[in-house]
Amino acid sequence: MIKIIGLLLVFCWTSLAQAAPLTLEDLSKVQRVVEQAASPAGKEIAYVLQVPRTVYKDDDGKPYYHLYMTDEAGVKRPFITGKVVVKRLKWSADGKTLYFLAKRGEQKFVSLWSIPVDGGEAQPLYEHSRNISEYDISPDGQTILFVGREKKPGSDKKLKTKGFKAQVYEEERELARLWKLDLNQEKLEASMIERQDNVLFAKFSPDGSRWLLKVSPNSSIDDIYMKSTLKITDDQGKLLAAIVHEGKMGTAEWSPSGEHLLFIGSESIHDPADGRLYLADVKGGKPVELLPDYMGHVKAIGWLTDKQALYVGHEGVESTLGMVNIDSQRQSTLIPTGKAIFHRFSVNGDGQIALIGDTPVHPNELYLKADVASDVARLTQSNPWLEEAELAEQKAFTYNARDGLPLGGVLVLPLNYQEGERYPLIMFVHGGPEAHISNGWVNRYSNPAQVAAAKGYVSFFPNYRGSTGKGVKFSMLGQNDYAGKEFDDLVDAKKALVAAGLVDNDKAGITGGSYGGYASAWGATAQSEHFAASVMFVGVSDLISKFGTTDIPNEMYLVHARSWPWEHWQDMLERSPVYHAQKHRTPLLIMHGKDDPRVHPSQSLELYRYLKTLNKAPVRLVWYPGEGHGNRKAAAQYDYSLRLMRWMDFYLQGEGDGKAIPPHELPHAESLDQENSK
Repeated sequence: MIKIIGLLLVFCWTSLAQAAPLTLEDLSKVQRVVEQAASPAGKEIAYVLQVPRTVYKDDDGKPYYHLYMTDEAGVKRPFITGKVVVKRLKWSADGKTLYFLAKRGEQKFVSLWSIPVDGGEAQPLYEHSRNISEYDISPDGQTILFVGREKKPGSDKKLKTKGFKAQVYEEERELARLWKLDLNQEKLEASMIERQDNVLFAKFSPDGSRWLLKVSPNSSIDDIYMKSTLKITDDQGKLLAAIVHEGKMGTAEWSPSGEHLLFIGSESIHDPADGRLYLADVKGGKPVELLPDYMGHVKAIGWLTDKQALYVGHEGVESTLGMVNIDSQRQSTLIPTGKAIFHRFSVNGDGQIALIGDTPVHPNELYLKADVASDVARLTQSNPWLEEAELAEQKAFTYNARDGLPLGGVLVLPLNYQEGERYPLIMFVHGGPEAHISNGWVNRYSNPAQVAAAKGYVSFFPNYRGSTGKGVKFSMLGQNDYAGKEFDDLVDAKKALVAAGLVDNDKAGITGGSYGGYASAWGATAQSEHFAASVMFVGVSDLISKFGTTDIPNEMYLVHARSWPWEHWQDMLERSPVYHAQKHRTPLLIMHGKDDPRVHPSQSLELYRYLKTLNKAPVRLVWYPGEGHGNRKAAAQYDYSLRLMRWMDFYLQGEGDGKAIPPHELPHAESLDQENSK
């Protein structure tokens, strides 16, 4: 007995000794499930695993995407791995073949591939003259519909070599075209379906006789956001019906009988997000909202039977899987809150539901609900090393704004938190503002909350007014009030955390990207007295010039500002951080992708130049060449994380006195040498 106890003690001590807090390097290696597809005729589930590149070791670039297969017991098989990007999984009707998009071997463009499920190599099915972005397969497996642009004239490249590189802004946009491919041809050749609009996706009806198209007037992101429509055509592309809906539109799905469509849309043209659930008759007419007054936002949809529509709803900081009877509109909950934060799902022929979900202790994984009555179970474990990681406590936190509005968010306590002790705060502000943070895996390169916890920080993710997840009315509260009550909510969050005894009032930092970057700039200028450090990422500094340089001016007008700058120049100016530059006392680190089309890099340069000239407090500007509205490549993401935490450490825990500035160099060369010496 003594020996057994001794062995147990040794085992427990070893396990504890192996536990360690997360580092930025750890976060850069996290893998996550990003796509899944349940077989329509079996128990297998195909899924795509996102695998980041290893910084300093791999050549820089975006993550790889690997193809795996698993059964209902969670026994997985790798199908396609390595330096590859696999996406857009679809099954044949008989469940024997899996289709996907990839660019492999000597291919120049993203093409359509297939792989037999019972064994065998993946085969290229069709390579178009440009990248294929979306596709669908007819129920009989004989026809493919896909979306892609037309082949560029050969003279284009030759002219560029002669120096003719002039670009006519916005007038040279290309439409995404719809193509039809008959697989019975001896030599495969796709034919373009003549249309005057921009095609976003095409889906066959269950009997293959009709097509469901999502289209926009042109390929501008503004029109894709605000003017997309659903159209039903015959199998030659002739219009049969159009779904009348105004405002943002998400995805859509045929009912099993082909008599109805289920789609996600906005409540009105002024609703900031597509988060309502609608049912439409395929013959046309006005759609019916299936969940009127729903105090959440619908994120994914599908069908269980011809009368039972499924949806994933995000409610506050949690999520549910719900079901609605389309005749009675009776709603029931299949997966209650508290299980995981679910995103996409698919249903097989036996009614099994495969989902992607995350929790506070792991990123996106594959889950399975075997039937309506059973509990949901996790199938994959993509990061087994996380089981040994020492993670801080994470939970929901609620408070009231100064006007009494109930608000909340996600709180991550410091590792080894001691009640009664006050800690420095990093407030991570989400963008949008039509977005929200759920109580799941909140750790990203720009939100390294668990890394911050290991360093002794409180992290808070506020869902301020204007966020989604609490119904349409709540998401519209910030309209026509840029930087008003919505950003006061952030100060009120800080005050609530101080009042709760968690946070040191003098050691609060703020950071965020896009609209969160706008909040961070505001916190460093107009609200500078409340924050001791700020990191602004792809953020807004001048609302007037933002309107004139963004690719979404109409979206800004319709769902945010609700007025144009020329209708009240002075008000727009006063809601801009540059207007409050003289109040700047908060050390501000500004980072921005140099190719950002959404928030032009000049927004960061303008604020930097104002603050640098005034010289009231430290400011630094970091560009990321080749990056857009958010960093996509491994090196830029890791570099961002290092700079973010160094800035916060320096001013909230280190020697920074509000006037000194940390070195701009990072130890990349030393880390590269260490990697090469391994």
